[in-house]
Amino acid sequence: MSFSVEERGNPNSLSYRLFFKNAEGKYISPFHDIPIYADETQNIFHMVVEVPRWTNAKMEIATKDLLNPIKQDVKKEKLRYVANVFPHKGYIWNYGAIPQTWEDPAHKDENTGCCGDNDPIDVCEIGSKVCSRGEVIKVKVLGILAMIDEGETDWKVIAIDVEDPEANKFNNISDVQRLKPGYLEATVDWFRRYKVPDGKPENKFAFNEEFKDKDFAIEVIKSTHNFWKALISQKTNSGGLSCKNICVSASNSPYYCSADEAKTAVCQTCPCGKEEPVPSSVDTWFYYERK
Repeated sequence: MSFSVEERGNPNSLSYRLFFKNAEGKYISPFHDIPIYADETQNIFHMVVEVPRWTNAKMEIATKDLLNPIKQDVKKEKLRYVANVFPHKGYIWNYGAIPQTWEDPAHKDENTGCCGDNDPIDVCEIGSKVCSRGEVIKVKVLGILAMIDEGETDWKVIAIDVEDPEANKFNNISDVQRLKPGYLEATVDWFRRYKVPDGKPENKFAFNEEFKDKDFAIEVIKSTHNFWKALISQKTNSGGLSCKNICVSASNSPYYCSADEAKTAVCQTCPCGKEEPVPSSVDTWFYYERK
């Protein structure tokens, strides 16, 4: 199973979009049409890479847009970049999401006491390769962190690309602690502080900031997959999310999108154009004294 991407609009601009295609060249939704599992028997999951390691542009699957392309988050009509909170530079892992998952904002999690953040579940891929934006990789889940972001549950799955040269050495969260000392602590620090430069408070975490193991993580992922199933089968209010898909819903479903409809939607966007400059401020380090 292979996927490709097509850029539309000007990179580093409000018009930029990254659309996905399947092996047949048909436009698809990375949220709904890419299967959650690469190999269900081995609990190997697909991951859609939204943000390559070391980069700052806050790219994400556009859950409310038709076909859910990847686009850059916008705040106050300006493109959003994560700040470099010293000593971090950009994202410290390949960051993305597991398709066909959804953190239901109407469901209060029994572990965190908070409802979901209305997005697919997030993944931090810790392998050696710097992935490309829009790349679809197969990952082995190792553990999970429960972040509380402005009162919402925002799970962070820790995983490694199965093609990584050292993937066979990593089978649980304890292997990350042993073989990549400091990485998990840096991960908590990154997520705790990354919104402070925007004037927001530090994020909090459930479980006393501890990572839960592989088995716990897989159960959380499966629960978000069940929430997605309820969403795509119209058993749950979509709340403004675009649930149109090419491969999942029956042709008589309001969520079904034909190949022609999908192609028309993409063609209505601007062709890929000249790359816009990135503000020099994106490379600035942000310092603050922790209290």
